[in-house]
Amino acid sequence: MYHYTESGLQNVYLSNGFKTRKTAAGDAVAIVDAGGLHQAIGRHIASKGHMTGAEFRFLRKELDFSQTRFGALLDVSEEAVSLWERRGRIPKSACRWMQALYLESVNGNVRVKDLIEQLANLDREQHDKMVFEDTEAGWREAA
Repeated sequence: MYHYTESGLQNVYLSNGFKTRKTAAGDAVAIVDAGGLHQAIGRHIASKGHMTGAEFRFLRKELDFSQTRFGALLDVSEEAVSLWERRGRIPKSACRWMQALYLESVNGNVRVKDLIEQLANLDREQHDKMVFEDTEAGWREAA
């Protein structure tokens, strides 16, 4: 058995699906299909009742949401999301939202997947300057 703590969760163990190799620095472990493993972990977490703070953080990161972006979805501060994750006291509505978003995303709901991608991309984009132009049809963002 391998205790898989790399996920940020302390209760995940692997019975197979990993390879161990001896190196000069000690034993190295390689996961055969890390993406598939994370999806299996995520499905398990999203299908249960209340989540721990670490489980909530795991799903948030799997969806590629920052604390700021997820907080904005629920109209709460980044600090609130951080406290939920650290203390484990997550409002039931936030748990349900996270679980639903995750399951819809991995189950291939294209609309939800696109929405999540757009929201996650907002965190990566820099909008230092907004340029608009007046056209015959009215104001619009300049190309």
